[in-house]
Amino acid sequence: MKTETTDSPRNQPRALVASLAMVLGLGAGAMWPLHASASLALAQKYSCVACHQPATKVVGPSWKDIGAKYGDGKGTAAQLAASIKAGSSGKWGPMPMPPQAQVPDADLQALAQWLLDGAK
Repeated sequence: MKTETTDSPRNQPRALVASLAMVLGLGAGAMWPLHASASLALAQKYSCVACHQPATKVVGPSWKDIGAKYGDGKGTAAQLAASIKAGSSGKWGPMPMPPQAQVPDADLQALAQWLLDGAK
């Protein structure tokens, strides 16, 4: 019975795919902190921090409470981004959230996903 080595031409595509998967996985892991800090930076850039804080209700709900209400499959980033853009009233009490139409859709999506991921 003939045994193939890992250097055989037949195994090279598998080795290449495995190497690419490992590199992409490491790259994604390395990018996570950058994504999180970028979302915090967006929350600061668009003054979300004036009404929302990580774990304490200020004018609006905390990021933790938003994540608990809409995370774990209860809502999508697209739904939350649309709610932020349009503003809302009555979801968290009597204080309305003004529309945030000036925030670009890509930034709204990033903020919404960050909130759903626990704002970490």
